[in-house]
Amino acid sequence: MSALSDQLVTFAILTYLVAMICHAVEYALGNARTRAMAATPARELVGAGVGGSGGGPVVTEAGSDAGVKPPARPGGRGRLAGRIAVVATAVAALLHLAGLASRGVAADRMPWGNMYEFVLTVSFIGVASWLAVLWKRPSLRRLGLFLTLVMVLLLATAELVLYVPVVPLVPALNSYWFVIHVSTVVFASGLFLLGVVPAVTYLMRAGYERGKRSFPYTLAKRMPSAESLERLTFALHAFAFPVFTFAVIAGAIWAEASWGRPWGWDPKETWSFISWVIYAGYLHARATPSVKRNVATWIAVLGFLTMLMNLFGVNIFFEGLHSYGGLD
Repeated sequence: MSALSDQLVTFAILTYLVAMICHAVEYALGNARTRAMAATPARELVGAGVGGSGGGPVVTEAGSDAGVKPPARPGGRGRLAGRIAVVATAVAALLHLAGLASRGVAADRMPWGNMYEFVLTVSFIGVASWLAVLWKRPSLRRLGLFLTLVMVLLLATAELVLYVPVVPLVPALNSYWFVIHVSTVVFASGLFLLGVVPAVTYLMRAGYERGKRSFPYTLAKRMPSAESLERLTFALHAFAFPVFTFAVIAGAIWAEASWGRPWGWDPKETWSFISWVIYAGYLHARATPSVKRNVATWIAVLGFLTMLMNLFGVNIFFEGLHSYGGLD
């Protein structure tokens, strides 16, 4: 089952890559359509001369011969590529889930015992949540370009850098609190992962709408409106934050039962607290009318950077009571 899990995850990465390419094709064809429409000769009214056969104005196309058709619009092909991208993302998510499930069966436990498994699970929660959002709001489909890019990068990193063979759960994690605490951390982290995608895209799109035409603002040219991206960012973080709060509290209860103290400023505990404070700051800033939306969104991005530090930096470079969550 372990070998099957590895193969399924590899196929999932390749399918996410296909989805990303299809999203890129949709994006490129959308740009081509915009250029084609801009290049279509403008139609103008020319008044009929005296003695003409008709008394009304004649419609002509400036700079073109009569009977020449405007260039075909590639919008249909772009929409098809976008739909294929969504289907490929759904197939990749199923392969992803199957890889996780087979990993759990092979280990005879929940597949959250190390960094490799944690990244696999968090990324699956992120893409599953994205498909749920897309089901409700299909107009956000182009955002899938950046999400699938994140999926490919995360899973490739997991396979190439974080991979460890299937091993039994270490005794320190052999508790029902393992399921309660880690499952909520995983779920909240997956939502934060998804939330940072529209957050970064919003910052680029807002700049583009303000007239900035340099890189990276032009990357958001074909993305949904800044307002819709900002609303999605807030909704995801507002949903994830209470779950993350519960996860921190559950971790403190588990620490009291296991180590005789609820909080000891272990590196992972410290960075979890930092993340919690920053995300609380984001929600507070978002609810404060005097704080600009782009400022609040930058706080959300900073919160996700601290989550990455907690996952990769703490597990790899720091020693503490949570060291079993690292590469070994």
